[in-house]
Parts: sequence; C-alpha cells; structure tokens
Amino acid sequence: MDWLNYHHLLYFWTVARAGGLAAAAKELHLSLPTISVQIRRLEESLGEKLFERAGRRLALTEVGKVVYRFADEIFTLGREMVDTLEGRPTGRPLRLIVGVADVLPKIVAHRLIAPALDLPERVHVVCREASPERLLMALASQELDVVLTDAPVGADFKVRAHNHLLGESGMSFVCAPGLARRCRRGFPRSLAEIPMLLPTENMAVRRDLDQWFAARGVRPDIVGEFEDYALLREFGASGHGVFAVPSVIERPLRRAYHLELIGRVGTVRARFYVISLERRIKNPAVAAICDVARAKVFRE
Repeated sequence: MDWLNYHHLLYFWTVARAGGLAAAAKELHLSLPTISVQIRRLEESLGEKLFERAGRRLALTEVGKVVYRFADEIFTLGREMVDTLEGRPTGRPLRLIVGVADVLPKIVAHRLIAPALDLPERVHVVCREASPERLLMALASQELDVVLTDAPVGADFKVRAHNHLLGESGMSFVCAPGLARRCRRGFPRSLAEIPMLLPTENMAVRRDLDQWFAARGVRPDIVGEFEDYALLREFGASGHGVFAVPSVIERPLRRAYHLELIGRVGTVRARFYVISLERRIKNPAVAAICDVARAKVFRE
C-alpha cells in the first residue's frame, strides 16, 4: 500500500459508526453496492478483513477495531480543523487512556495520574485496570495510550514498547496496632515471629523481598499472598499480618488505615514505570505524569 485512500477510509468509518451498510448509505447519499466496493478496496489495500458477519449484522474484526480507532481520530481532528478555521471552539478535551496494573497500590496510581488533570487544557482520563500481561496486549493493539506498572517490558514481548522509569522507593513494613508490639523489637529477625502478608511470586517486589529475607536468615510465616494490592492492604489493615508498602506512600497509608510502622528497608526497591509504544513521550498529559513523578512524587 503506497498511499491510504481517505475516501475508502471515510466509508468504512461511517459504516462502523452507523452500525451497518444501509444506515451509512443513507447518511452518505450513496448506494449500497458503491459503499461495499469501496470498503472491499480498502481491505485489499490493507491486506486485512475489517468486517465479519455476526448473524445478520456486520461486526468489526480485531484489525477493524484498530483501524476504526485511527479513523475516528483522523475524522474528528478534521472536523476540529474546520471548526478552528471558522472560529468555532471545539471544546474537546485531550483524551488519555491509561492501563493501570492491578499490582500497583491505588494511592501510587492516583499520585501518578493526577498531574494530567492539573494541566491548563482540559483532559479526559480513562483508567483501565487489569494484569500487566493483559494491559500490554491492549497497548500493543493500541487500545491504551500508556501502561502504569511495576516492572519493565521484557525482551519476550513481541511488540516494540519502551520503558520510562518514573521513580523508585524503599519499602516499609507496617501492620495493625495489635501486632506492632510483637515484632518492632529485634527487627528484622522479629518478622519470622508474626504472620506475614506478601505479594504473589509473579510480582517484581516479591522477588526482591524473598532475597532480602534469605540474606538475613528470616523465614517469614506467610499466611496470605495477593496479586491485588488493595486486597492485601485490607487484610493487613484488619490485623491479619504484617505487610510491606512502598515508603513513598507509607505515611498516607498509616493515617488512612491506622497502621503502625515496624521498620524501613532501603535496599528493597519498588519501581514504577510508564510503558508506551513511543520512545519519546509526546502526549502532554503523559509528559505531565512523568515530569511530576520524577520531580516530586519520588523525591518526597
């Protein structure tokens, strides 16, 4: 394909948006055969099927969904250009779709994303939460703009994505007041004498914690392992065990959940990343997330 035919793309976009050939033909004032031929030519030029039959309806294929998203951006921007040249305000906010890994503490996610809403221009943020693996797949299919997670993309990821380190933090061991007195003295060896709540073994910080325990001869009494950080925190706040949190959010968590500090560890590091398909961050909302994280969030 040497050049994209935007007339063909417009017909495809209208059919997908209108929900079928008949509605699109009425909107475009064209015949059904004309639209069908134009869409077929677009599919031939792309080398991909864009629609498939779902009963009596047309449904977008996976490739069709990707093409539709780009087409929607293209024609929306075209309308905005015309409105701007005619002196009409568009009123359309900058849209940012963020994938938030479920391994991230919600307080960290909030602190990272909030600067995007503080920009002078209006920003519409959409947050999707899932496992890092599912979010990276969504990023690869361009359903997301960026992913916030606790580990960089590995070499085995098939799509060329780029890791942007936002910052890192040591870890703090905290627990409900009733448990604190039992293990504050003799820390960290005292951690072997009290129930422990940990992230699951697939999480980056868990591997670092295991190595730290082993280096100090501590065999924790693990009573619970969690992929979802919010659930781990609820069990910890209810007095079911000691748990580790990034020191950067230790104080607000202690205030919010009436937790007590047992000890801090600087050698175990929790790291936080923005992952994008672009090497250089161009989206101003993502740039705000990166700038504030590096200048403020992880300097506190």
